[in-house]
Amino acid sequence: MTTNSSDSVLSFSVAFRGTTHRLALPSSTPLSELEAQLQELTGVSPGLQKLIFKGKKAQHQGDAPIGEIGIKNNSKIQLLGTTAQELDGLKNVEDERHRRERIMRERAMKPQYKVQPARSSGRISTLSSPSSSNSNFKFHSIVPLAHLPNPEMARATLEKLASDPAIRHVMHKHEFTVGVLTELAPHEQPHLLGLNVNAGQEIKLRIYTDRYDGFRSYKEIRRVLCHELTHNVWGDHDNNFKELNSKLNREVAEYERSAIEGAHSLSGQARAAGYGTPSSELEAEAQSNVLGGSASAVSMLEADSPEDRRRRILEATMNRLRKEEEEIEHSCGTGSSGTV
Repeated sequence: MTTNSSDSVLSFSVAFRGTTHRLALPSSTPLSELEAQLQELTGVSPGLQKLIFKGKKAQHQGDAPIGEIGIKNNSKIQLLGTTAQELDGLKNVEDERHRRERIMRERAMKPQYKVQPARSSGRISTLSSPSSSNSNFKFHSIVPLAHLPNPEMARATLEKLASDPAIRHVMHKHEFTVGVLTELAPHEQPHLLGLNVNAGQEIKLRIYTDRYDGFRSYKEIRRVLCHELTHNVWGDHDNNFKELNSKLNREVAEYERSAIEGAHSLSGQARAAGYGTPSSELEAEAQSNVLGGSASAVSMLEADSPEDRRRRILEATMNRLRKEEEEIEHSCGTGSSGTV
């Protein structure tokens, strides 16, 4: 590479998955040459590289000088992309997903029979009518995005959602089946929090923060998941959708409340492992919603019967969820009000 004496040398850094690479190149250096150097450093080929700086994404402009695409002295650039090794792994994951989906389709087309003891003779009898197993009402595949940071942590979050007792409860109750549970990349679809593809073929959730420096609140992600599960039945955000979505949120809250109360009665503890808000937090939320949280309201709540207290707590929870649902609806890419 020849350097014009009038070129200014730009010193900048490129961060990729926790590692920062410091570079110094003339401002006239073609973008393609920078991409070639980054490929040597990270293993991400130029066609898969996405350079983000100052909230913008550098478009692939071939031989455009780096000084003309917005890179400046001391710029801090974030590189996103998938390495060749990860592409091979992703292909294997996709192949396995397709294999499982094919098996599930073939299995769904075959009648299933229950085998149970015959009452009269004690011999085994086969029922002639087919029945569906509750094991089908689940997420059949978990697929984190390999080109995003820390895919293993993302997988753990998705698996936690898929195995959440309250989520499993509503999926079994409403017979929801989802083929793939995966992610949305914030930089690719910044206006979306969730997306349901083909009524449950695939559900995509944004689990990272905008800057990829952590994960969004688990409860927030789970509320978006309930929203997208509702799209298994209703496509648009109409009254039918809102009624079912409210029902799912209420059932999740009721399930967790029952689990907490059950753990309290068995062990004297106010919180059950694996479940959401402790009883004291729910009661505080109810107090803040009863007559503005005044002293008389607190006394009223404390004087309530256990059933009345449970009802007030559930109503307070549902009021909060309804407000949050309005925000989720505007960030959903599935219904008619969402944009993709």
